[in-house]
Amino acid sequence: MTLADKGYSGKNTDRPKFQELLADIKRGLIRWVVVYKLDRISRSILDFATMMELFQQYNVEFVSSTEKFDTSTPMGRAMLNICIVFAQLERETIQKRVTDAYYSRCQRGFHMSGAAPYGFKLEPTTIQGIRTKMMIPDPATANIARLMFEMYAEPSTSFGDIARYFAENNILIYGKELKRGFISQLLRNPIYAQADLELYEFFKGQGAVVVNDAADFAGTNGCYLYQGRDVQERKNKDLRGQILVLAPSEGIVPADT
Repeated sequence: MTLADKGYSGKNTDRPKFQELLADIKRGLIRWVVVYKLDRISRSILDFATMMELFQQYNVEFVSSTEKFDTSTPMGRAMLNICIVFAQLERETIQKRVTDAYYSRCQRGFHMSGAAPYGFKLEPTTIQGIRTKMMIPDPATANIARLMFEMYAEPSTSFGDIARYFAENNILIYGKELKRGFISQLLRNPIYAQADLELYEFFKGQGAVVVNDAADFAGTNGCYLYQGRDVQERKNKDLRGQILVLAPSEGIVPADT
């Protein structure tokens, strides 16, 4: 019987066919498990150790056809453990290279991924010889985004006031009624601001890592705000360690607003 989980990585044991294999082992239907290569079945030391305990419990032999392991001997089991360590090391090394490349592109002002924020659309461009995308105002929605900033700039205006105004005037966002959470998220995004020195000082004072010099904040370009390496578990409102870099595109909301 051949089992294959197409589209699943060996780093994840929660794979349909792999779980089916484990169930068949527990029912006594499997005597040999043969894989092409060790990291095709698991890249986690803990997952692999748990799997080997299960194989031993049900007297299942494990064979890697390209690495020639014999799990019936202590030396064979030791070699398997050594190989799984290096398989996990390779995975973590690849992840670090991907992360390093991500932050390198962040600091050069590249659009990383995802759709454009409301009020913008993406247009292909080239930065430092590398093809990427940049934000340009969307004629159909940019004024609506500006309106949210202008309304909230009034001290007496709340998110609820803005949402009610949009509902009363039948102004839809992506075909739906405006929600308060959407307003909060939009107003916190510095891509909209024509970033000046005051914005620079604000983010610097909040603990953000500002890539560009203060002199570059001339009240023209918007900013990208990226999550820093060590802030994955923090709330979005916490700016400490986050990375602020000037975007190649212009902002659409005056800095004072």
